[in-house]
Formats: sequence, C-alpha cells, structure tokens
Amino acid sequence: MSVADMIAAELGDLHADQTSPGMAAVCRDLARAIDGTDAPTAKAVAARELRSIMADLRKLAPVGEKGDAVDDIAQQRAKRRADARERAAGD
Repeated sequence: MSVADMIAAELGDLHADQTSPGMAAVCRDLARAIDGTDAPTAKAVAARELRSIMADLRKLAPVGEKGDAVDDIAQQRAKRRADARERAAGD
C-alpha cells in the first residue's frame, strides 16, 4: 500500500475534506510526492511537512467519531448484563 493510499484513508477517517479541504489536498500532494521520488532528502522534507499538517488535521477532527476506552467499557458492561439476563431467563 502506498503512502498516498494510507494518507487518503486517514483523511477520510478524520473527515478532513469537510473540516479543512485545503490542508487535506496538500496532504494528498505531499503523499504522492513521497511515493513519486527515490531521493531521500526530498522524501524527508515532504514527510516532515506531511507529518506536521496531519498533526494539525488530527487536532481539528470531530470528536467522538470512534469509540474511546469509556465507550468500550460501556459496551462490555452492556454485553455482560445482556448475557446475565439471558442466563437468568433460561433457568
């Protein structure tokens, strides 16, 4: 999988095209530049800029799109309770 493919997937997860379409476009260009060159210096420069912009986009991403640890615990608790109710109803 190419850098451009991975960046495109992450930009989709971050909803970057809705929050910062210009920055998302720059990230795609930088990722393609990384994929398109074999020059280590050029890759390093593009990667540094890409990392910086992606960090900014992560900060701007909408909160709560994916569950966090608290959500995971709540889901596990709900599953345990449902299992317990099922076992109690079966007795």
